[in-house]
Amino acid sequence: MMLAVVGVVAALIIAFLLNRPIKPQPPAFQPASNPYAQAIFANGIIESDQASGENINIFPEVSGPIVATFVREGQAVRAGQPLFAIDDSVQSATTEQQRLLAQGALATLNELKAEPRRETLAVAAAQVDQAQANLTVLARQRDKLQQSAALDPRSVSRNSLDSAIDAAKAAQTALEVAQRQLDLTKAGAWTYDIQNQQAQYAALSHSYDSAKALLVKYVVKAPADGVVMALNTLKGGYVSPQGAYDSYTETNLPAAVLGSGTDTLNVRCYVDEILLNRLPKGKTIKAQMSIRGANVQIPLQFVRIQPYVTPKIELSNERQEQVDLRVLPVIFRFHTDPKIKLYPGEEVDVYISQ
Repeated sequence: MMLAVVGVVAALIIAFLLNRPIKPQPPAFQPASNPYAQAIFANGIIESDQASGENINIFPEVSGPIVATFVREGQAVRAGQPLFAIDDSVQSATTEQQRLLAQGALATLNELKAEPRRETLAVAAAQVDQAQANLTVLARQRDKLQQSAALDPRSVSRNSLDSAIDAAKAAQTALEVAQRQLDLTKAGAWTYDIQNQQAQYAALSHSYDSAKALLVKYVVKAPADGVVMALNTLKGGYVSPQGAYDSYTETNLPAAVLGSGTDTLNVRCYVDEILLNRLPKGKTIKAQMSIRGANVQIPLQFVRIQPYVTPKIELSNERQEQVDLRVLPVIFRFHTDPKIKLYPGEEVDVYISQ
């Protein structure tokens, strides 16, 4: 009996507790509301304040592992300041090889231009003197035999006389060859040989310049003044002209992203194409953005319209959708407040006055 009474009392207590009205908790922040009488709602993304485009996405022109990083995220950099370095050991060796080849071609070209060499000219002149002396000796022997045969044909054999005559002729020919060789030596290098060597030197010099220019690209530098918003690689990581592979998103990201200073930021709004006819023109556009998760509304200054309607992939990252929703980018600017933490890439709600 007592157990039944206890059970009834417990059931009544539980029923009372379950049916008691619960007072709703106040919201942590007020949801975004339309500040205008009539307005167009659009999703927006905070980005750097750039004259055109969004941020500066840096993709290296060469591939290889990172051997050093010189900056950190959030650091202000100047144009030309090194951001990170890629292993250039192979390219350094190739560049040195091209330099030595060009240096060798230049040495050969200078050698051709410096001809005739004094030592070579002296040798050619000595060969002429030697050929002249040899001709003199053989001519004398021939003359003696001819004189002796004229006095007494039996004093000299016909074979000996013919040999002496032939030897003198050969010596004469050798003298002419030596003299021509001396003239050729004095003339120096042939013009066509010099032109050919000049072309080879020019080609190798260009190859060296090309290799040297490519070697410089292994140190990636900031193309403009800005702030390092993202550094998607680190020492030991691998980068290529496609960027750096991100294992979380399984996509290639820019090796580094530069943005402008934090005094002003832009908001890129995406207005649905069906609302474009209601969008005010030019500088008459007024807008206000609401920060999600905070009771903060910030007035926006119109900057420009990017006159190109695109699929809504910037927000959804979906290349294929059942409904082809297309949007028009409209860019606004606002001045940052140190008390409000805002970051490029953050999504906000924007109301554009009609």
